[in-house]
Parts: sequence; structure tokens; C-alpha cells
Amino acid sequence: MKKWVLLSVMFCFTAAGVAQAQAQAPAGAAAAAVSAPVAVAKASPYNFGDFRSTTLTTKAWKALEDKNLEGVLVYTNKCIELYAEKARVMQSELKEYPSGDDQKIFGFWALNDVATSIFIQGEAYRKADNIEEAKKAFNRVISEFGFGQAYDPANKAFWKPADAAKEKLDMISKGLDLDFGDMKSSFITSKAWAALAKKDLKSVQAYVNKNLDLYGARAREMQASLKEFPWESQEKIYSFWALNDVGTSLFVLGQAYRNADMKTEAIAVFKQLVKDYGFSQCWDPQGWFWKPAEAAEQQIIELEAAKK
Repeated sequence: MKKWVLLSVMFCFTAAGVAQAQAQAPAGAAAAAVSAPVAVAKASPYNFGDFRSTTLTTKAWKALEDKNLEGVLVYTNKCIELYAEKARVMQSELKEYPSGDDQKIFGFWALNDVATSIFIQGEAYRKADNIEEAKKAFNRVISEFGFGQAYDPANKAFWKPADAAKEKLDMISKGLDLDFGDMKSSFITSKAWAALAKKDLKSVQAYVNKNLDLYGARAREMQASLKEFPWESQEKIYSFWALNDVGTSLFVLGQAYRNADMKTEAIAVFKQLVKDYGFSQCWDPQGWFWKPAEAAEQQIIELEAAKK
């Protein structure tokens, strides 16, 4: 089990500080001060920037991505130190998750960032196989800052650290090792593809269900806004990100069921894809978009024929 010790933040002496020290020193010591080496504290590798909660949380996410576990704790503990009390006040004012326009939710900034920071801590501990500390962090999100929400700027959507913490605790209890990363639909979809390649049906189910939980409603809104497949440009197609990733995720799940010889389940998932997310598209790295619903229709034909 790994244990981490946070480095104390150290500050270098400035030139002005040295000059002030020399000015206050006895006259006889001035000459010696010029030639003697000056002890300079080692600079911390961590920069808190403007000390805003959102800055610290962003830096913590980057440290987690870089597998810099010490950095995660430095930034998240600073956020907690500065803003936990304000976050508790905000939590006490709520009886349910804030909803409505984004600015209303952003108004609970301290609660949102502290909850997210503690969730990031839990992920860092989990990835370091320090399960007991991970569980403590996840339970703290749930018990103390349960109404916090985290904003995903790429997908322009909020997710709930407390709900994610509950899922992480459930994963730990079941011995699953899932990684939702920064909760982006594209990341989750890529993890579903990877699990499919490993023939790991349970992980495929978990990743696809996560995409549905987070982005299913948004994907259905996008589907309802369309009369045909978007085609004007890559940018236009990518603008339907939730629809594309949820539709693709369902195709992956259907394929996973088919690989496991679960024909009835596969057909049901493929039909759900065609019915609810029919205009989704998926980028092939070889240079084109393909249509999960059209591929699902072919799968349905083959599976139903195999059942006869």
C-alpha cells in the first residue's frame, strides 16, 4: 500500500529580500555576505496560480492524468483547505441538486470544486491501490458534499461527483477496475471499445451504462432535432457528440452480447440504438464516418435468422 507525504510548499528568497537582510545586518557582516553562499530554499514544483478553486481543481485533473499522485494531493488539499467551509455552507442551503441554467449551478462554485477535488483524490488513491483511502475519499464526497456538480467544458454538461463516488465504491466492492477518466462521452466510449476487444462484457456494460446515464437524455434531444444524418462537415457531425457517442456505445454493447452468444440481449440493444439514436455517426480512424444504426440493422437481421 502506497503512502504519500505531501511536500511543504517552499518559497525562494527574492533579491529584494536578500538586499533587505543585508541592509539590516551589522556593517562588518556586509562584506562577508557578498562572498558567502546564500542558502536558498528549493522551489516547489507546484504552482497554485491565482488560488481560485476552479484553477486548483483543473490542475488536480491534469496531475491525475499525468499519474502525478503527489501533485493530485497538493492541489486538492489546497482547494479543500481554502474552500471546504464555504462548500459546507452551500451544501447546507440545498435540499436537492441545483438545476436550471448553467449560471445557477456555477453559483455553487465552492461546493462543486471541493466535491470534485475530493473525488479526484479518491481516484488517485484507487489508482495507487490504496483502497482504504480511496473509500474514505469517496464516502466523504457522498456524506459531506453530496450536492456538488462538476462541469465538463468539452461536452458542456454537468455530472455529479457523489453519484460517481457511489459507482466507484460499488466497483471496489465487486473487484472491478473501471476508469471513467474525466467523464467525457468520447473517453467512456473508447474504454467500451477496449473492453470489447478484451471480451470483458461486465466492463462493456458498465461503460455503456455510464454513457447512457450521463448523456442519454442529451443524445435523445439531439436525435429529435434531426430529420436526416448531418453531413455538411466534420465539425457539423462532431457537434452531435452525445448522440454519436451514445449510439456508438450501444453498438459496442450489442456486439459484446453477440460475442457472448446472448442473442436476445443483443437484438434488444441493437433495436434500442435504431429506435432512439438512429442518426448517430462514428468516426473511423481510417478516414470516414460510419452509421451505427445501419450496422445494427444488419446485425438484427443476422441474429434473428440465427434464432430460427
